[in-house]
Parts: sequence; structure tokens; C-alpha cells
Amino acid sequence: MHRGRDSNEGDEKRFNPLALLVSGRFPARIPKSWILLACIGLLALNLRGPFVAVAPVVDVMQADLGFSPVVLGLLTSIPVLCFALAAPLASLAARGFGAEFAVTLTILGVLAGVIIRSAGGPALVLAGTVMIGLAITIGNIAVPLIIRRDFPPLRQGTAMGVYTAALNVGSFLTSMITAPLAELAGWQLALASTALLAVAAIVCWVLAIGLRAAFVPSAAPVPDGERPAAPAGSAWTTAGLTAAFAGQAFSYYAVTAWLPSYLNDELGMSASAAGAGSSLFQVFAIVGGLGVPFAAKYFSTTAAAVTLGVLWTTVPAGLLLVPELWWLWSVFGGVAQGGGITLIFIAIIKLARDQVSAGRMSATVQGLGYCFGAVAPPLVGFVHDVSGSWTPALLVILASVLTFFLSATLSVRRVPKGR
Repeated sequence: MHRGRDSNEGDEKRFNPLALLVSGRFPARIPKSWILLACIGLLALNLRGPFVAVAPVVDVMQADLGFSPVVLGLLTSIPVLCFALAAPLASLAARGFGAEFAVTLTILGVLAGVIIRSAGGPALVLAGTVMIGLAITIGNIAVPLIIRRDFPPLRQGTAMGVYTAALNVGSFLTSMITAPLAELAGWQLALASTALLAVAAIVCWVLAIGLRAAFVPSAAPVPDGERPAAPAGSAWTTAGLTAAFAGQAFSYYAVTAWLPSYLNDELGMSASAAGAGSSLFQVFAIVGGLGVPFAAKYFSTTAAAVTLGVLWTTVPAGLLLVPELWWLWSVFGGVAQGGGITLIFIAIIKLARDQVSAGRMSATVQGLGYCFGAVAPPLVGFVHDVSGSWTPALLVILASVLTFFLSATLSVRRVPKGR
């Protein structure tokens, strides 16, 4: 979707599928923002599901491929490490090739990675996983830039909420269907099934923007003379958002990795019941992702940050003090983690002075933040193993939650209400 494109041109002419494919121009009766939002939603389904899909079939893969526990851990941590280490390169790709081409690279990279990962032996599984991680990293950077550029300010928060909600929908659906499908058809076909989402996404994307925009790099740098001066305190804002994202990512990946084990150890739940129970933490993120933009129209972003911080704090504090209400803390935590990442992305696109600075800020926040997310599962697991108790492990998560609480509250206060 390019600004300045005359969306009404040819609307009165007879519908021509080939012309639509080449130009990417839909009839005027379909708002461009709806089409773009549908594309973003489909893209987001591909940005978490492919690597979340490994967890339900990890035991079957180990038996079939002979992976060690260390290698099994890498299958889920490699994408997060890519998010951290490749974010600067992804930012350069989005800036150098254009956001549209960057999204195309994302979808095709995920599609290729899923196919390679499902093709056979251990080397292909690892190679495909790395490809998926690198492709998703590009999408993580490109989508906020497209939302900032192509949506009016009053709709940017809603678009970001739809994006983050769709991330969690993809994770939830993939987690639910992978294991049953693997029992019927094997783990290779179960993992390969996520390619269907990538195919749907690339078709929608090409129809929305046209073949040329989708497959021809088209950087659009802002001339130096047109860039406004950096606002005072922008470095501190970036640092604060980075700390908030680090606390968010650490808490999310730690709870995702260890909540089922906690429920099994402390409450005696079976493995299947604990896994199903912990899904509350994932599915209620949809509420947070969609709820934050709505709340931001009527309340300050500071109020939203405080509310999310309180909800996040109930997870480790509640599990420490009243573990029997684990389901309530999971619901609160799900809302908080879905809303937290949405709030941070909204702050990035609202506070960045232009597209270039938005890309750099996003790369910094995500790159450093995901470093903490990547170390969360092994660190919390190590603390639990050394202490022989979940109390110290939950205190570590509490510290990361409070980091998010404080940093987000201080960093987003400059985002105006209702914008």
C-alpha cells in the first residue's frame, strides 16, 4: 500500500483479475485499510505459529531423529535468538528493500523454512528452523513500519492490536492442532501444515499490493534535509522501551516454558491437564492485544501501562501466595502479555520522528529485548534446579515483571491519549 496511489483509478472498469494481480488495486468499495489489515492479520499468523508448533511434537521428533535434549531446546530457542541477533540486519533489509518487499521475504522465508524443516533429517530440521527465525525477524521489524506509514494516527493502535492479537491466535491454533495431526499423519506433515498459512498470506499480499510492489525492491529513504530533529529525551525513551520489552519478553518466555511444569509439581496436575490449563495464558493475550488500543482512546497510556503492570505482577505473586487460583493468574497474565507488547509497539510508532528512526528504534527495542527472552527459560530452569523449589524461580520472574511495570510506565507517558 503506497501513499499517493490513486485507489479510484479504474474502479468503474470491468473487474480484471490479471490487472488486479499486477497493480494491486482493489475496487473502491473495499477500503484499502481493510485489505491491508487482513494482510497483516494473515502475516501475523505466520510469525509465531511455525516455531510454537515444535513443542507439541518434540518427544516424537526426539524418538525419530535421535536429538539430544540440548538440540531439542535449540528448536524452540533458535527463532528467539534470531529475533535478538538479526534484528539490526532485518531493519536494514526493511529500509534498503522497502517494507513491502521485506514482508514478501518474510512470508516466502517462513514457507521455505517450514518445507525444509519437514523434509527429513536433523540437519534439515535445524536449517529450516534457522530460516524460519530469520524470516520472522524481518517481519517483526517491517509490520510496525507499515502500520505507522499506511494507517492514520487514530487507527494505528487498532491495527497494532489486531497484529499482536493475530500473533497469539496463530500460536494458540498451532499448539492445539499440531499434536492431533501428528498422531494421524506424522510429525513431518503436522509441521508442514503451517505452510498453508504462508500460502494464504502471500496470495493475499500479492493481490493487495500487486506483483511489482511485492517482488521488486523499492527503498524509500527520507532525505536528510527532510528529517526533523530528534525530540529531546528520545534516547531515554528508547532505553526505557527496551527495558520494558526485555521485562515483557523474559516474563513471557519464562511463564510459557515453565507454567505447565509448575502446575504439575505444585498442584499435581497431569501433563495434559497442565498443558491445557497453561493455554489460558496464551489465548487471553488476544483480549489484551485488542483491549489496549480501545482503552488508549479513553485513558492515558500511562494508565494502560499501570493496569498491565498490575495484571502482570499477579502471575508470579499469585502463584507464590495463592497457587490454587492459578487459572485466574493465567487469565490476568495472558491479558497483560498481549497488551504489554501492543503498548510498546504503539509507543514506538507514535514516538518515532520518522520511518527511519522508527525502524532503528524497533530494531533496538526488539533486538536487545529478545536477548533477555532467549535466556529466560534456561535461566529460570537453572534457578529451579539449583534451589529445588519454585519460589526462587518465581521471584526471578517477579523481578522481570516489575522491570516491565516500571519501565513501561515511565516510557509511554509521552504518548498522547486517543492518538
